[in-house]
Amino acid sequence: MQLADLKWPDVDALSRDVPVVIPIAALEQHGRHLPVFTDSLLLGEVVRRATPPLAGRVLFTPLVWLGNSEHHLDFPGTMSAAPRVYLDLLKDLAENFLFHDFTRIVLINGHGGNIVPAQQAIFELRQKYRRRRDLLLLSATYWTLGKSPRDTDASLVQSRMGHACEWETSMILRIAPQLVGDYRAAQPVPQAEPFEPAHRGWITKDRSAVGHIGEPAAASAEKGERLLSHFAADLVAFLERVIAWPAPTNIA
Repeated sequence: MQLADLKWPDVDALSRDVPVVIPIAALEQHGRHLPVFTDSLLLGEVVRRATPPLAGRVLFTPLVWLGNSEHHLDFPGTMSAAPRVYLDLLKDLAENFLFHDFTRIVLINGHGGNIVPAQQAIFELRQKYRRRRDLLLLSATYWTLGKSPRDTDASLVQSRMGHACEWETSMILRIAPQLVGDYRAAQPVPQAEPFEPAHRGWITKDRSAVGHIGEPAAASAEKGERLLSHFAADLVAFLERVIAWPAPTNIA
């Protein structure tokens, strides 16, 4: 179900155990060859593909295209909400549904910079409603919901998501090839950080002068189709688990 298609009595008639899924993405630079709307386009496509198997059992809100993209601000075209502003925005969006007694709220993320704010927003909400045992509050990123696509697709060069990389470029080549520039001319930019597993505070230009991270030249539309199918199946499997969750009795 799409929230945007419903009238308020339709929403009011829903079971409060129906999972509410809020897709969150970004509008930011994606190298010299991909559009600034890449993250939102890709998450929108993953959600679109995941929707039919979940018909009538999950409520999807419209995609939130603004993200926490401060690390990309050196590149023109990037739009960002500051991290703490964004965190509060996500808390408010989820709490809109808690106010109306929905009990299963899921932030589905499509941008790396949103991972920490989304996790913190969900964490803080759970503390606020700590006496509610019937709540399931989750944040998840679509490319980390299952096994690495490389486990089943040996043609992939990268073992993980980068930025305007082989994976993202392949998926945009599949759904919007007219928006892709000369990705074959893009030189590889290492994904690994020398201080891993520590988390380094970084801006994009610390790692890439041109904006991409990974190996865009290895992309293809065929890889993109396999990646999108993989990620959509992972999302469906994850939301099936949310639907099946046996909620404890509330003691508030």
